[in-house]
Amino acid sequence: MRTFQLPAQSLPLDDGWDVIVAGGGPAGCMAAVAAAREGARVLLMEAMSALGGMGTLGLVPAWCPFSDHEQMIYRGLAERVFTESKAGVPHEPAAKMDWVAINPEHLKRVYDDMVAEVGVTVRFHTQVAAVDMEDGIVRALVLASKDGLTAVSGRVYVDCTGDGDLAAWAGAPFEKGDADGALQPATHCFMLSNVDSYAYTHGSRPNKDFLHAHADTDKYPLLADMHLCNNLIGPATVGFNTGHLWGVDNTDAASLSRALTEGRKVARQFRDALAEYYPAAFGNAYLAATGALLGIRETRRIQGDYVLTIEDYLARRGFDDEIARNSYPVDIHTAQHEIAGALRGEVHAMARYERFGHGESHGIPYRSLVPRNLVNVLVAGRCISTDRAVQGSTRVMPVALVTGEAAGLAAALASLIGDVRAVDT
Repeated sequence: MRTFQLPAQSLPLDDGWDVIVAGGGPAGCMAAVAAAREGARVLLMEAMSALGGMGTLGLVPAWCPFSDHEQMIYRGLAERVFTESKAGVPHEPAAKMDWVAINPEHLKRVYDDMVAEVGVTVRFHTQVAAVDMEDGIVRALVLASKDGLTAVSGRVYVDCTGDGDLAAWAGAPFEKGDADGALQPATHCFMLSNVDSYAYTHGSRPNKDFLHAHADTDKYPLLADMHLCNNLIGPATVGFNTGHLWGVDNTDAASLSRALTEGRKVARQFRDALAEYYPAAFGNAYLAATGALLGIRETRRIQGDYVLTIEDYLARRGFDDEIARNSYPVDIHTAQHEIAGALRGEVHAMARYERFGHGESHGIPYRSLVPRNLVNVLVAGRCISTDRAVQGSTRVMPVALVTGEAAGLAAALASLIGDVRAVDT
């Protein structure tokens, strides 16, 4: 590839921030709120048009479980987000804690209100373009937005980009995918409206058997495997976390662009197949929306002062510097070469590792939020320091919420002392 040398230029610098958070998904929102309520001056940057990430713009139709099957386990700010989000789905039982449906428009306002009430400054359509470093310390970020290229500077930075962009560009080591570099498949979530809710609720709710019977037909060639999660998210509206897109790398713009185009085609084929095979519920349904974000399960795992391992998960291990608990199963989705076996019932995405029993969980140490080689950067959400197997468990939104809160609180404290490792956990 040819290179192009940018002409020397001076960028306007917005300095004086205590904490700068990159990424406004669940982790980023909680990091910003946690830091701001400690009195820190916080800037939250989001590349898209709304906060909330996969639960809002990504159209994920339901929360992963919030309980360990005995009690709520993801608490603090996470509990508030979850509780307030349930007001947007009044058809869900008040006491329900697992697989609760999400109303994405309502959830956007939940996040908006939470960051506003503590004085967080939000910049939409703004993302990190480059990192200025010196001796392991991030000095400034170059941002790309409608203002062109600008720069911001703060005392501590929290990377909640999901892909670990800020930390990786700052020089933190990372791993990506399996030993061969292969990544879990992505999913392009979508919503169908004009669904007969009664028929859907009473006998016409599709499941993996539908895909088992019809996935290989010539008529619907893009319905390739048995991944089919769906929830009633509002009147006559069903959200789908369904289908797989393989070979997608969210750190590669060309790969991401191809996948979004294909994902919209997959959603259309699902709508047509459901209308044919479940006419009582979906005969008159129409494709109302596909996600503005692609559902990415895996890219970079930033290597931190501690790498959480599958052995920690299986041992239900606790840590002296523990900042959260997690009880979600190891959920590594089917590789493309496993499709045929999966259709025969040989492989199931959530049956590869032992599941926790009631009341069981493992800890997440603060050290997994601290990137190696960096002094004033923390990570939260999907890219925290884990091995690949455990990342299949910690990548989900409830975990992002609690690691985000921990990182934000730690960032506010570190902004006063200059080093994220000096924080008293």
